[in-house]
Amino acid sequence: METIIGLEIHARLKTKSKMFCTCSNDSEDLPPNTNVCPICMGHPGTLPKANIQAIHWTVLSGLALNCKIPKFSKFDRKSYFYPDLPKGYQISQYDMPICKGGKFSVSVDGSDINVKLRRVHLEEDAGKLVHPEGSKYSLVDYNRAGTPLMEIVTEPDLHSPMQAKVFIQELQKLLRSLGISDADMEKGQLRCDANISVKDGSKSTKPSEVKNMNSFRSIERALAFEEKRHRDLLEDGKYGKKETRGWDDIKQVTVDQRSKEEAHDYRYFPEPDLPPLEFGEAWVDEIRTKLPEMPRETEKRFKKFFKVKDADAKILAGDKYLSTFFENTVSELKAWAESSGEVKPQEVDKRTREFAKLTANWILSELMKHIKKEAIGFDKLKITPENMAEFINIVNMKKINSSAAQTVLAEMFETGKDPSQIVEDRNLEQVSDQGELESAVDEIVATNSGVVEDFKKGKENALQFLVGQVMKKTKGKANPQIVIDILRKKLT
Repeated sequence: METIIGLEIHARLKTKSKMFCTCSNDSEDLPPNTNVCPICMGHPGTLPKANIQAIHWTVLSGLALNCKIPKFSKFDRKSYFYPDLPKGYQISQYDMPICKGGKFSVSVDGSDINVKLRRVHLEEDAGKLVHPEGSKYSLVDYNRAGTPLMEIVTEPDLHSPMQAKVFIQELQKLLRSLGISDADMEKGQLRCDANISVKDGSKSTKPSEVKNMNSFRSIERALAFEEKRHRDLLEDGKYGKKETRGWDDIKQVTVDQRSKEEAHDYRYFPEPDLPPLEFGEAWVDEIRTKLPEMPRETEKRFKKFFKVKDADAKILAGDKYLSTFFENTVSELKAWAESSGEVKPQEVDKRTREFAKLTANWILSELMKHIKKEAIGFDKLKITPENMAEFINIVNMKKINSSAAQTVLAEMFETGKDPSQIVEDRNLEQVSDQGELESAVDEIVATNSGVVEDFKKGKENALQFLVGQVMKKTKGKANPQIVIDILRKKLT
């Protein structure tokens, strides 16, 4: 049996104003129904005006997704009744979308999957229904009504729930790298509906559309549930019905919502209050020049030039602020290697790769802990690439030990201060002087004869205890590797 999945993905564009009026596009923390006007509420006699920035960004997305940008496009009215739709219709696009065709490649389990796109178009969002717990009624907040949505429709080229999840994750990275959407699923900035059916030779179930999938996990679980349901239908000699189903995240099942509508049910017709769109070739070419490097290309480049691990490269390339921070830090370190006189010219590239790996390790382990704890993005980071490069250099030159390095990085994260200044202010520079450390080791050995005997009998844990005592005596400043070398030399 073959699973067939197509996706309809809605991304909220982060323009300053709504799609067809001047109301703010940011109403997340506003009281209900305070960010509205006669236009987005559909009052008689009002005229919409298209948001040029949203059109520009949709063309940019289409180019990034290898779409064809037709010369002409238009908006259409999609008529249906629902409480969250104040006009009684939605301004969308039907037969002449801004972008046609296209493809987007993703890697799943080491294999590339080329997913063809059907279209990318613009429309306005509806309001938001709120269901008070225990109540028999619903409330509606129209603050979101009229915000710009870009819809990306794929061909049914996906064949497993995992592929669908990865596709949306990679698309989220692309949208963020373009800077046109925050694409946060938890905030409703990225929403996905999926059409799924199962085919066995010439037999196929009727597709069901799955909605209410509000996280990557729910997408995979909802489609896995539907996949099994469709397979069971075919095994029983049934084909199901064309329907819309909603994912119940609590019960972990999909539930029947309604029969699936056809295009004619919406009575599409050209929007009479908006002129058609005409895209000049020169204008499209100008937008094309603004395309940044795509996340997959960034990932490949990091692996090729910096030799970072595959998993690390994927994470580093997945956030444009993180990838820029990482790359600028490595660039600073390379500049130091070229100008310091401590690195031979023929060794600069090799040293840069070593710096890149060390930088990736510190960013993705220690720095990421602080980022996640404070729930901020790399665009809000107080640490500059210059200071991060200085920190990496200090660690690489073993001026501070690992414990002190964590302390320094934590203070850098909190204050943005220069790492060298923190090391000096806190007196954290590592003690590597052989004579000074031998003196400390001699004192510890003399006062821990029992532990020394245990080590001589083959108990390696005893050595770690002695190292710990030396670290304690030097207030954590001793170079642990030199301490270990001295202890082994003296005790064996």
